[in-house]
Amino acid sequence: MLKVENLVKKYGNATALAGISFTVEKGEIVGFLGPNGAGKSTTMNIITGYISSNVGKVYIDGDEILENPTAAKKKIGYLPEQPPLYMEMTVEEYLHFVYELRGCTLPRKQHLEEICEVVKITDVRSRVIRNLSKGYKQRVGIAAALIGNPPLIILDEPTVGLDPKQIIEVRNLIRMLGRDHTVILSTHILSEAQAVCDRMVIIDHGRIVADGKTEEINRFIQDNRRYKVTIAGPQNEVLAILKKLPGVVACEPLSERDGDAIAFAIEAKSGIDIRKAMFYALAEKNYPLMGLEAIGMSLEDIFIKLVDKEGA
Repeated sequence: MLKVENLVKKYGNATALAGISFTVEKGEIVGFLGPNGAGKSTTMNIITGYISSNVGKVYIDGDEILENPTAAKKKIGYLPEQPPLYMEMTVEEYLHFVYELRGCTLPRKQHLEEICEVVKITDVRSRVIRNLSKGYKQRVGIAAALIGNPPLIILDEPTVGLDPKQIIEVRNLIRMLGRDHTVILSTHILSEAQAVCDRMVIIDHGRIVADGKTEEINRFIQDNRRYKVTIAGPQNEVLAILKKLPGVVACEPLSERDGDAIAFAIEAKSGIDIRKAMFYALAEKNYPLMGLEAIGMSLEDIFIKLVDKEGA
């Protein structure tokens, strides 16, 4: 469905993309991840034909985006990070406008009704877009991207600024879109990609540092051995016990307290599970273990680990 070949993009002496290549097969939901400034939006803008690359090609179902832009763009539905909405229009007026703009030939009334039903905006079709909540505005943007029933849907940071309930709703919508479309989700939020994507492509400083099935990336992430433990006992004595545990590489007290219990951050060597040893060592001193939770790796941690792995 999508083939990206050796994209290079430079702005003066600054390199935004340093020769990235990847493919997306029909029916996949792919997370395109990276921190701010990694090159995500630049890649999305090149794929959709908004800007050109200095080097490289982008094929949408066989059509190159710059050589045959009309045919290629008809196959893409794109939601930028800031949806290009006309705030003075009603939802109904805006969708009709986009229908005309895209030169859509599907039965208008039925097609727009189906899209509104899918993204759940039927009840606000007569409202002015300016008066909608952020969540509904995102839904209107997604609805516009679906007009013409394009096989490839690209969503750039679709949950930015939404509240937790709206985030869940948009994630559920993305999963549903994946039944009938190929979806690329550009995001800097790891949990978002883990929740909805079949595969992740991770980019950092304009180059791809990982590309694999979500479960493969998760296994890589889960090799992390960091915990937050809350223990009732004298801070210095507990800290000494934790630091002596076999396999511990770092331990420090945190500012969090729960009565007489103190929270500590503790990290073990890869492949070593310290939990049982920690339990028995604390029990021997009668220091109750009040809480234990894994501290997940941040996206930045993953980049560092991936880059270190590449350089090994």
